[in-house]
Amino acid sequence: MVDVHHQLAAVSRGYRTEDRDGEPSHVQSLEQTYPAPIEDVWEAVTTGERIVRWFLPISGDLREGGHYQLEGNAGGSILECTPPAGGVAGYRITWEFGGGVSWVTVRLAAVGEQTRFELEHVARVADMPAQMWETYGPGATGVGWDGGLLGLGLHLQATEGSLSPAEAAAWAGTDEGKAFYRGSADAWAAAHAASGADAELTARNADATYGFYTGAGM
Repeated sequence: MVDVHHQLAAVSRGYRTEDRDGEPSHVQSLEQTYPAPIEDVWEAVTTGERIVRWFLPISGDLREGGHYQLEGNAGGSILECTPPAGGVAGYRITWEFGGGVSWVTVRLAAVGEQTRFELEHVARVADMPAQMWETYGPGATGVGWDGGLLGLGLHLQATEGSLSPAEAAAWAGTDEGKAFYRGSADAWAAAHAASGADAELTARNADATYGFYTGAGM
């Protein structure tokens, strides 16, 4: 059993549009605090031996200036990599998938014996297929990142339960998995609406996103 409701409530989500390098861009953010020191969280999110345990197998030269490849998923360049010092750490990468390029920044901050994890994903509006955005909104990628934070939460024992990456696809079709994806899709709809988007549109986006991730009927 996975404590789905605890995990959903533990994540703060944000969405906005802004110019990045002169380009209108979608900016999504997720934040969660984990009950582990910053050095342990840093190791969990930067070493292949740990990443495979909560996310996906990864290969490449995992250092600043290197390249990475997630098995069956995105790859890209490691633009910046700053190990823990003074209670903060972080890295910035390109996220290259399906012919598109976007950017991911991870920031860690020590909060006593715990660590605040923040992920920001930036994609140029011009690079996002208009039909995809109209159908799914920010939930298309946001729900996927929610799944990543769930995996990290289970790995760092911030959330009760057990779920290996290999079990994730089958879990999405269970009642527990559907509750997670329903909650995540609705949470991203709420973040989108808070940015000024039409509430009816965001509700339709949430339904479409939930159906995409679970294969559930609309």
